Amino acid sequence: MLKNITMKKIAITTILLFICFLFVLFPKNEDKISLKGESVEYTSGNITHEIFMVNKDNYVARTNVLVNENDIEKKVREILEYLIIDGKKESGVPNGFRSIIPSGTEIKSIKLVDGLLKINFSKEILEISKELEEKMLESIVYSLTSINGVKGILIYVEDELLTALPKTKTNLPSILTRDIGINKEYDITDTKNITKTTIYYVSKNNDSYYYVPVTKVNNSNKDKVKVIVDELSSGPIYEDNLMSFMNLNTKLENYELKDDKMYLTFNEYILDNLEEKNILEEVIYSIGLSVMDNYKVKDVVFLINGEEIVKSVVKTLE
Repeated sequence: MLKNITMKKIAITTILLFICFLFVLFPKNEDKISLKGESVEYTSGNITHEIFMVNKDNYVARTNVLVNENDIEKKVREILEYLIIDGKKESGVPNGFRSIIPSGTEIKSIKLVDGLLKINFSKEILEISKELEEKMLESIVYSLTSINGVKGILIYVEDELLTALPKTKTNLPSILTRDIGINKEYDITDTKNITKTTIYYVSKNNDSYYYVPVTKVNNSNKDKVKVIVDELSSGPIYEDNLMSFMNLNTKLENYELKDDKMYLTFNEYILDNLEEKNILEEVIYSIGLSVMDNYKVKDVVFLINGEEIVKSVVKTLE
């Protein structure tokens, strides 16, 4: 009798331990999608970081590269080396993308003070062509502001602050942020009340999807979140290889900005699967990245009929 009781206890303990092992091996999905600029690549132990490079269609697009440095200033240098043509890291540039900073450009110094990143380049950076100088600036600014702790950038050339683009002589703000826009499209009827709204579209290279931000410069008086949803639900732009996977009938029914979070309430057409209440990852990323580039929020929450479908999209820019 005692032997049977002991065997039962051993069997129960073994089953409980096996169940605990399964929970560790297959953790619960919390419906959280991360939009972090840096993430761990578990398959190889390497760390990837967000970078903006020129793609085959001449857009400055979002992709990822391997980084080895944790120190911010060293990380800045490593990312810039990917952007320099014939640079030390050019062999690691993802397929379908290319470096843009002129060959021979040297990074003379990098210094981060109170969130402001000061970079001093050699004069070779001024050899950029007229057609690419604005894209080069966008690539540098968007890539480096994806690093936690970098709030703004000051670019120097041979110890002198760069105040205008070298070829077009377009004036630049002394502190560069994402407010400069990227892949800008203009539709202006009035020089007053100009607004900029950056929207992330989907593009494809072989079997991989990535995201292309486009800044719409116009005189729209609509809230930017409405512009984002209207643009993404208006259909794909095939001629520019820019796509949106959002259903054309998707409607933004309500939105609220509260405690560094943007709450977005949609109708059911945003769902890819009505029964499973699933939203395509490409739709979540397009909306989430767009909202985070236009609003100072850390999370984006997707709701339908008051129910959270995706709990949050995490932002790491501080």
